[in-house]
Amino acid sequence: MKIRQLLHKLDLITRLDASTLELDIQGIADNSRDVEEGFAFVAIAGFESDGHGYIDQALEKGAALIIGEQAIAGLTVPYLQVVNSRKALGRMARNFYGHPSNRKVMIGITGTNGKTTTSYMLRHFLESNGISCSIIGTIQNVINGQKTKSSNTTPSSLALHKLLSHSHDEVVIMEVSSHGLAQHRLAGITFDFGLFTNLHPEHLDYHGSMEEYFQTKLLMFHQLKAHGTAVVNADNVWGRKLTETLQREGKSVYAIGRSADCDLRVVHFTPTTSTMLVEEKNETYQMDSAMNGMHNMYNTLMAVGVSRLLRIPKEKLLDSIPHFKGVEGRFEMTKRANGTTVVVDYAHTPDAIAYCLEAVKLQSARRIIHVFGFRGDRDPGKRSAMLSLSAEWSDRYILTLDDLNTVPRSEMLDVLKRLNEVYGNPKGSIVPDRTLAIQQAITDSQPGDWIVITGKGHEKYQQSYQLPTTSDRETVDFAIEFD
Repeated sequence: MKIRQLLHKLDLITRLDASTLELDIQGIADNSRDVEEGFAFVAIAGFESDGHGYIDQALEKGAALIIGEQAIAGLTVPYLQVVNSRKALGRMARNFYGHPSNRKVMIGITGTNGKTTTSYMLRHFLESNGISCSIIGTIQNVINGQKTKSSNTTPSSLALHKLLSHSHDEVVIMEVSSHGLAQHRLAGITFDFGLFTNLHPEHLDYHGSMEEYFQTKLLMFHQLKAHGTAVVNADNVWGRKLTETLQREGKSVYAIGRSADCDLRVVHFTPTTSTMLVEEKNETYQMDSAMNGMHNMYNTLMAVGVSRLLRIPKEKLLDSIPHFKGVEGRFEMTKRANGTTVVVDYAHTPDAIAYCLEAVKLQSARRIIHVFGFRGDRDPGKRSAMLSLSAEWSDRYILTLDDLNTVPRSEMLDVLKRLNEVYGNPKGSIVPDRTLAIQQAITDSQPGDWIVITGKGHEKYQQSYQLPTTSDRETVDFAIEFD
């Protein structure tokens, strides 16, 4: 590709002469280790290292063009200074890979909770009705039926455009994180549908306030295509604010929820059976939620709403719901022969924990035993609320370690003790080793009990524990086998 084509719609501070603009570029890299002969290297000031410090390495590997934010002279190849390297990377990737999001039905899902579950429900509904889907998100990326591990909920803009260019699927369903939006990883992407699940206190150590968090989420809806539609949970206060904002901007909004003005409205929901009576275009019909719990009622509605907008017949859609097999680490249930039930769930915010424990309570659990902890370096402001909810809803809770990140183990144990003294009650105990905490909960359970393990979901452990397992799911299986 010619440099002039690569630079289309970039915010440039410096310029290149006409002859240089006609040079060919063979590829793009934002890591000097990935540079090959004839590549453009984009230097990005990261959180741990600055790509501008790796320009010499990129040149040694054959870079033919350097892009950066700093004023740099004297390089052996052309250098362009841009306003924002992250934005430039996304736009360059879009140009290099031929605007791949324009060739797909693009569905972006954002919100605090429910992104992963909604994306997998939606994929199931569409593929059950003959529409092939790629999925890009927290658990994995699935492109043309091939699964690969994902390192971030939202990949870098370069990786994202490359994935899209390789996809032969009709629809691409993406989880869109607030970090991804704030860091311009979605630069150059446009969406046919933008889904907003909810907004609750989370990542405030990064965003600073709920208003800033909301404004970051709003960025995705500024990337809707001209004909694009926002699908919004109108029962969430931030969803209502989003609806008002988008309608003022003249954008199309499809609302789901309980209020009378929703496009897909819940008339009645029966929590014990997870069935609902819904109204759509003056027609009322019964529909099952694809998973248990009030929160999954909303996730189901979001996925059903988009499916209807994509013109999937109601009868075929309703037929596909009972065949949904669930999502790894999202209210993932194991029913034991001795009459106990184990749930592994990713819930790691107060609202998500409340939804999860409420869903279990409505299943007539004899006792709820809750195993959870708190991540080091992550949102300390939500910890007291999480513990208070568990102390209220569960019959017994076990505080244990989650990812320590940079926090020493001894310091995190002191945090658990202090929180338990202030916000806990006699129903609680502390078992530092996560695998032993899970094993103890399972060993101590009796028929009719539900053991709820939250915080990790599908994720692997970052540190080693006493049992030879690497995830909550593996630990549950191990503990059951040797119980």
